[in-house]
Amino acid sequence: MFVAMQATETQMAQPFTGYQKLVIAILAFLQFTVVLDFMILAPLGDFLMKSLSISPKGFGIVVSSYAFSAGVSGILAAGFADKFDRKRLLLFFYAGFILGTLCCALAASYWMLLGARIITGLFGGVIGAITLTIMTDLFAEHQRGRVMGFVQMALAGSQILGIPIGLYLANAWGWHSAFLMIVLLASLIALVIFIKIRPIDQHLALQSDKNAFLHLWHAVTTPSYQTGFLATAFLSVGGYMLMPFSSAYLINNIRITAHELPMVFMFTGIASIVAMPLIGKLSDKTDKFILFTAGCILATIMVLTYTNLGPAPLWLVVLINMVMFVGIMSRFIPATALTMSIPEMKDRGAFMSVNSSLQQMAGGLAALFAGFIVTQHDKNSPLQHYDMLGLVVSAIMLISIFLIYRVSQMIRKKQPIFNPVNLETH
Repeated sequence: MFVAMQATETQMAQPFTGYQKLVIAILAFLQFTVVLDFMILAPLGDFLMKSLSISPKGFGIVVSSYAFSAGVSGILAAGFADKFDRKRLLLFFYAGFILGTLCCALAASYWMLLGARIITGLFGGVIGAITLTIMTDLFAEHQRGRVMGFVQMALAGSQILGIPIGLYLANAWGWHSAFLMIVLLASLIALVIFIKIRPIDQHLALQSDKNAFLHLWHAVTTPSYQTGFLATAFLSVGGYMLMPFSSAYLINNIRITAHELPMVFMFTGIASIVAMPLIGKLSDKTDKFILFTAGCILATIMVLTYTNLGPAPLWLVVLINMVMFVGIMSRFIPATALTMSIPEMKDRGAFMSVNSSLQQMAGGLAALFAGFIVTQHDKNSPLQHYDMLGLVVSAIMLISIFLIYRVSQMIRKKQPIFNPVNLETH
């Protein structure tokens, strides 16, 4: 037993190879652009709602349109996700994402923006699934918490750099310029992926299904996979309900000014970028379910506090947002690391695509539902019923504890099998 424990400790301390570090960095920058494209809608929400005369209900439709189109494309792509080299698949969808974001930058009306978000979702919604599949192929289970921690720093990076810069550009040159910034950065990252990432195709030798439909059917009918799908869908609902109206809530209810708004997102991002690698390491060293449960409790307390907040000083708003986001990421990192371990290598692409689709669709329904709950009398009046959203989100977080517990128990019973891909040391 002592020898086994020593082996386990050595395995968990195993450092990343040079190529693994390169892959982590590239995937983190890629996720930065994809996350920023979605996240930027929330802080730009007040700009968009006023400049394009969009109601809360209409803005909820804009947000959910991305999610629904992403969900549809993920289902359509699932059957083919394990049939191609993952690098080529990633570049194809990333190119479509860049095109969709460019259309957002050129939108001049509500309907043009809505169409552009649908295009962006059709391509961008699959990228997260491909990224998770690559991470699962290239990293062992005891490394995935750390990898998730680093790659998810993209979310914090979008708040520290992307959102404040985007808001600065929006204040100076209009909201269109924020999307143009993403297009330029994403184009540079696509070039780096094309040059530096090696083919990721060992899974092609394991394929047994004769066609894409049978491969998709196998993924959606496997009971263990269905448990993971349901857990991920509930995991995503909360963010989609609160985030679309965050800037409008901060400005119209809490009375944060448009010039103070970047500070809220920036300091929240700083807290996240410090916390996420630590959460990732903790996720690899402790029970992931316990960490997830602690994150749920913290996030629930802070969500209820935040959604019932009245006019408040900037420092208090920043502090509440920082703690709330740390709680949310303490849920997301261990839960994602667990669900990544569910599928076999031959099914990973299909599982991640279906999983991402259900996540996006659940989030789309949540944003749409939130748009019907939240009301606003005019462009400058406070949002009504935002506190009700806090109650709904808190209830969903508590339900997700039970679902992630089932995933955790399932992983415990599963014999860990890892076949590294392209990991030679540089």
